[in-house]
Amino acid sequence: MKLDVATITLLPEQFSRAETVIASYAGLTASTFRYSTGVAGLRIDNGVGTMELLPFQGQQIWDATFNGRRLTMGSMFDEPEPTQAYLGTYGALFLHCGATAMGNPSPADNHPPHGELPNALYHGAELLIGEDEHGPFMGLSGRFRHKVAFTHNYVATPTVRLHAGSSKIHAEIEIKNLKGSPMDLMYLAHVNFRYVPGGRIVDTVADDQTGYRIRSLLPPEETLTDEYKVLRKAALADPGLHKHLDATQRVEPELVMAMDVAADPSGWSHALQVLEDGTADFISYRPDELSHAIRWMVRNSDQEAFGLVLPATAEADGYLAEKAKGNLRQLLPGESWRCQLVFGALAASEVPAYERVIDAAREGQRPV
Repeated sequence: MKLDVATITLLPEQFSRAETVIASYAGLTASTFRYSTGVAGLRIDNGVGTMELLPFQGQQIWDATFNGRRLTMGSMFDEPEPTQAYLGTYGALFLHCGATAMGNPSPADNHPPHGELPNALYHGAELLIGEDEHGPFMGLSGRFRHKVAFTHNYVATPTVRLHAGSSKIHAEIEIKNLKGSPMDLMYLAHVNFRYVPGGRIVDTVADDQTGYRIRSLLPPEETLTDEYKVLRKAALADPGLHKHLDATQRVEPELVMAMDVAADPSGWSHALQVLEDGTADFISYRPDELSHAIRWMVRNSDQEAFGLVLPATAEADGYLAEKAKGNLRQLLPGESWRCQLVFGALAASEVPAYERVIDAAREGQRPV
């Protein structure tokens, strides 16, 4: 189906504290506003839910609610802060991470946590209105040009789409190397759901030690609580344990693991957090585009977050560690790289079909 899209250029002066509707189409509405912190926000409502995006700051999805349930992680940030510091404004549902480096830097690394993309300043942004094979949609796109003399020169073009009546968010990003020499590329799609006690985690990972690798690069020993040490030791012995934490279990500091996933016959991998009412959070992506899968969680009095799957081009141990593992991608001059993913909420009636696909992929033993 031919994609037919109209674009509306977004300018910072269009955003004020008073929320203003700027477009309506096929049951979808887009409005501009500013948080009390001064950060510009774009709200898209499709009748079953809303998502709040930051057009000029990382093109993050700051928040999303579908069918009356908020999907976003719990954090100490009620609103986004106007900063490029990764931990200075951490509470979004979805962040782009990379692209010259990604992950937690070691003392020898010189890059910030998860690179320059999470809170990148976009000087151009566009509201998208159109229709594709999934129906009418509204979305957001923009261009971020990263230039450092003698070092980097690339352009990142992300896109997010929300369709009428749907609780599934479609996201993609294209990164093009504009420099006259090859570019090392790292990327991670940081989707931060909230861990819901009583839920079931369903994925294409084998429930044994062969499928999971608990991160060994830990914070200094004195920061680790006895409770965390017990949890980590138990998770190393039985990685599937982390799928069944009760409401009282604290996870502090974060628990991070790399996973070996399988894909379905169409080349997609899926993971679900199935809630007690039968609905679910989900994420789907293509391992031939994002060849590594990370899971992370943290649960304390300040944060409650569950990265069900963070699809990535590498594991999350920082530039130098991933380079030593041979996990860096490389873009030649003028070359582009692209990935896509779909995530959000599923109705109870949709979950059984996803579970059947996941079970078949696990049984098919098609590791990527």
